[in-house]
Amino acid sequence: MSDSDSDDVPALSAHTLAALQEFYNETRTGPDQDGAAPDPFAVGAVEEDWRMSQFWYSDETAALLAEEVVREAGEGGRIACLSAPSVYQKLKQGVVEGSDAVSAVVLEYDRRFAAYGDDFIFYDYNEPLSLPASVAPQSFDIVLADPPYLSQECLSKVAKTIKYLSKGKVLLCTGATMENVAKELLDVEMCSFLPKHNRNLSNEFRCFVNYPSRLPSG
Repeated sequence: MSDSDSDDVPALSAHTLAALQEFYNETRTGPDQDGAAPDPFAVGAVEEDWRMSQFWYSDETAALLAEEVVREAGEGGRIACLSAPSVYQKLKQGVVEGSDAVSAVVLEYDRRFAAYGDDFIFYDYNEPLSLPASVAPQSFDIVLADPPYLSQECLSKVAKTIKYLSKGKVLLCTGATMENVAKELLDVEMCSFLPKHNRNLSNEFRCFVNYPSRLPSG
């Protein structure tokens, strides 16, 4: 297209451009149908990025896992959500009983979650112990972890982080195929709860714990 041709192309007004941008943002963040501003802590407020192996839990699963870690952390307890941002988000929504009596952080490689301020801790599983000095060893009452990849190499590194962070309790969410490795590394047992995701995964997904879990069956 030549310069003269471009003169014939109608330009969008600033108002129209702003309206288009607003629409684009809404389609990405999923606003309420009544036009209310989207909840920044809604599960899915940050879109999944398959390039980082991100698959968010369903809202129901996120709520059940949040309820579980609140129970196990106890009043005044500290919760670490390791590569499990949808559970962190559910904890911060204020809809889970007791969530206002605990504190939670989210350890994530995806820096979009830095929008959560001091609750965000950058985490690269390839450097499992590369954590801020402010993160003291064995300083969390429970660690909920969802390693990004189904591999022994990934889980082995994530396990190092879990052991560093947790006072003892571990809730691990990963593929059923990782059962033996998880048992060996973290001494966790598969429970009957079946976590679900917003997208159907090809691999069977399960939860593993090292304490008497109260997660529902099935």
